[in-house]
Amino acid sequence: MKENKIEIPVKVYAYEELSEANRQLIDKAKEMTYHSYAPYSHFSVGAAALLANGEIVCGSNQENAAYPSGICAERTTLFYANSQYPDVAVKALAIAARNESGEFIEQPVSPCGACRQVMLESQCRGGAPMRILLYGTQGIYELAKVEDLLPLCFTAEDMAVE
Repeated sequence: MKENKIEIPVKVYAYEELSEANRQLIDKAKEMTYHSYAPYSHFSVGAAALLANGEIVCGSNQENAAYPSGICAERTTLFYANSQYPDVAVKALAIAARNESGEFIEQPVSPCGACRQVMLESQCRGGAPMRILLYGTQGIYELAKVEDLLPLCFTAEDMAVE
Protein backbone atom coordinates (compact mmCIF):
# COMPACT_ATOMS: atom_id res chain seq x y z
CA MET A 1 0.00 0.00 0.00
CA LYS A 2 1.09 3.51 -0.76
CA GLU A 3 -0.17 6.58 1.06
CA ASN A 4 -0.23 10.04 -0.49
CA LYS A 5 -0.47 13.19 1.56
CA ILE A 6 -2.28 16.14 -0.01
CA GLU A 7 -1.18 19.55 1.21
CA ILE A 8 -3.09 22.68 0.32
CA PRO A 9 -1.50 26.11 0.56
CA VAL A 10 -3.82 28.60 2.23
CA LYS A 11 -2.82 32.20 2.88
CA VAL A 12 -4.50 33.74 5.92
CA TYR A 13 -4.95 37.52 6.02
CA ALA A 14 -6.39 40.07 8.37
CA TYR A 15 -8.79 42.36 6.50
CA GLU A 16 -6.34 45.27 6.75
CA GLU A 17 -3.61 43.21 5.05
CA LEU A 18 -5.66 42.68 1.88
CA SER A 19 -5.14 44.73 -1.25
CA GLU A 20 -7.75 47.39 -2.02
CA ALA A 21 -9.14 45.18 -4.82
CA ASN A 22 -9.50 42.18 -2.48
CA ARG A 23 -11.12 44.33 0.23
CA GLN A 24 -13.60 45.60 -2.36
CA LEU A 25 -14.47 42.04 -3.38
CA ILE A 26 -14.90 40.94 0.25
CA ASP A 27 -17.04 44.01 0.98
CA LYS A 28 -19.31 43.19 -1.98
CA ALA A 29 -19.69 39.59 -0.78
CA LYS A 30 -20.53 40.81 2.73
CA GLU A 31 -23.05 43.30 1.32
CA MET A 32 -24.73 40.53 -0.67
CA THR A 33 -25.49 38.60 2.53
CA TYR A 34 -28.17 41.25 3.11
CA HIS A 35 -29.80 40.23 -0.21
CA SER A 36 -30.00 36.60 0.87
CA TYR A 37 -33.35 34.86 1.19
CA ALA A 38 -32.73 32.36 3.98
CA PRO A 39 -35.94 31.93 6.02
CA TYR A 40 -35.22 28.23 6.66
CA SER A 41 -31.51 27.95 7.42
CA HIS A 42 -31.09 31.53 8.69
CA PHE A 43 -27.59 31.33 7.19
CA SER A 44 -27.11 34.24 4.79
CA VAL A 45 -24.33 33.87 2.23
CA GLY A 46 -23.06 36.40 -0.30
CA ALA A 47 -20.53 36.05 -3.10
CA ALA A 48 -18.76 38.43 -5.44
CA ALA A 49 -16.77 37.51 -8.54
CA LEU A 50 -14.08 39.61 -10.17
CA LEU A 51 -14.06 39.00 -13.91
CA ALA A 52 -11.05 39.34 -16.21
CA ASN A 53 -12.68 42.40 -17.82
CA GLY A 54 -12.77 44.19 -14.44
CA GLU A 55 -16.51 43.71 -13.86
CA ILE A 56 -17.69 42.51 -10.45
CA VAL A 57 -20.84 40.41 -10.34
CA CYS A 58 -22.56 39.34 -7.15
CA GLY A 59 -25.11 36.90 -5.79
CA SER A 60 -26.64 35.54 -2.61
CA ASN A 61 -28.24 32.31 -1.47
CA GLN A 62 -31.93 31.91 -2.26
CA GLU A 63 -33.83 29.25 -0.32
CA ASN A 64 -37.13 27.58 -1.11
CA ALA A 65 -39.59 25.62 1.03
CA ALA A 66 -39.35 22.82 -1.54
CA TYR A 67 -35.81 21.72 -0.68
CA PRO A 68 -33.50 21.46 -2.59
CA SER A 69 -34.98 23.99 -5.01
CA GLY A 70 -32.90 26.84 -3.58
CA ILE A 71 -29.44 27.84 -4.74
CA CYS A 72 -26.23 28.85 -3.01
CA ALA A 73 -24.62 32.27 -3.37
CA GLU A 74 -21.58 30.87 -5.18
CA ARG A 75 -23.66 29.21 -7.89
CA THR A 76 -25.97 32.23 -8.23
CA THR A 77 -22.92 34.41 -8.80
CA LEU A 78 -21.05 32.12 -11.18
CA PHE A 79 -24.11 31.21 -13.25
CA TYR A 80 -24.89 34.90 -13.62
CA ALA A 81 -21.28 35.69 -14.57
CA ASN A 82 -21.16 32.88 -17.12
CA SER A 83 -24.52 33.80 -18.65
CA GLN A 84 -23.82 37.52 -18.93
CA TYR A 85 -20.10 37.28 -19.79
CA PRO A 86 -19.71 33.83 -21.40
CA ASP A 87 -16.23 34.49 -22.81
CA VAL A 88 -14.76 36.22 -19.75
CA ALA A 89 -12.81 34.30 -17.11
CA VAL A 90 -13.57 34.67 -13.40
CA LYS A 91 -10.34 35.82 -11.77
CA ALA A 92 -11.47 35.70 -8.14
CA LEU A 93 -14.48 34.73 -6.05
CA ALA A 94 -15.12 36.07 -2.53
CA ILE A 95 -17.58 34.43 -0.14
CA ALA A 96 -18.98 35.74 3.17
CA ALA A 97 -21.73 34.55 5.53
CA ARG A 98 -23.81 35.74 8.46
CA ASN A 99 -25.38 33.48 11.10
CA GLU A 100 -28.91 33.41 12.53
CA SER A 101 -28.01 36.29 14.87
CA GLY A 102 -27.08 38.40 11.85
CA GLU A 103 -23.39 38.45 12.75
CA PHE A 104 -20.65 37.61 10.28
CA ILE A 105 -19.15 34.25 11.13
CA GLU A 106 -15.76 34.09 12.81
CA GLN A 107 -14.16 31.34 10.74
CA PRO A 108 -14.13 31.55 6.93
CA VAL A 109 -17.12 29.88 5.33
CA SER A 110 -16.33 27.03 2.95
CA PRO A 111 -18.46 26.25 -0.12
CA CYS A 112 -20.54 23.08 -0.32
CA GLY A 113 -19.55 20.26 -2.65
CA ALA A 114 -21.97 21.24 -5.42
CA CYS A 115 -20.61 24.80 -5.41
CA ARG A 116 -17.03 23.54 -5.50
CA GLN A 117 -17.79 21.51 -8.61
CA VAL A 118 -19.47 24.51 -10.29
CA MET A 119 -16.49 26.67 -9.30
CA LEU A 120 -14.18 24.13 -10.92
CA GLU A 121 -16.24 24.08 -14.12
CA SER A 122 -16.25 27.87 -14.23
CA GLN A 123 -12.48 27.92 -13.79
CA CYS A 124 -12.05 25.33 -16.57
CA ARG A 125 -14.38 27.33 -18.80
CA GLY A 126 -12.33 30.48 -18.22
CA GLY A 127 -9.03 28.72 -18.83
CA ALA A 128 -7.28 30.44 -15.93
CA PRO A 129 -6.98 29.89 -12.17
CA MET A 130 -9.77 31.38 -10.05
CA ARG A 131 -8.56 32.70 -6.70
CA ILE A 132 -10.90 32.06 -3.78
CA LEU A 133 -11.32 34.44 -0.83
CA LEU A 134 -13.21 33.01 2.16
CA TYR A 135 -14.22 35.66 4.69
CA GLY A 136 -14.34 35.25 8.46
CA THR A 137 -14.08 37.95 11.10
CA GLN A 138 -11.06 36.14 12.57
CA GLY A 139 -9.26 35.93 9.22
CA ILE A 140 -9.62 35.60 5.48
CA TYR A 141 -8.40 32.54 3.63
CA GLU A 142 -7.00 32.94 0.13
CA LEU A 143 -6.62 29.90 -2.12
CA ALA A 144 -4.83 30.25 -5.45
CA LYS A 145 -7.18 28.02 -7.45
CA VAL A 146 -10.32 25.92 -7.12
CA GLU A 147 -8.38 22.64 -6.96
CA ASP A 148 -7.10 23.79 -3.58
CA LEU A 149 -10.71 23.51 -2.35
CA LEU A 150 -11.43 20.37 -4.34
CA PRO A 151 -8.41 18.05 -4.43
CA LEU A 152 -8.81 14.88 -6.49
CA CYS A 153 -11.35 16.80 -8.57
CA PHE A 154 -13.40 15.46 -11.47
CA THR A 155 -13.21 17.32 -14.79
CA ALA A 156 -14.19 16.75 -18.42
CA GLU A 157 -10.68 15.36 -18.98
CA ASP A 158 -11.58 12.44 -16.73
CA MET A 159 -14.25 11.41 -19.25
CA ALA A 160 -11.94 11.55 -22.26
CA VAL A 161 -11.62 8.30 -24.17
CA GLU A 162 -8.10 7.42 -25.19
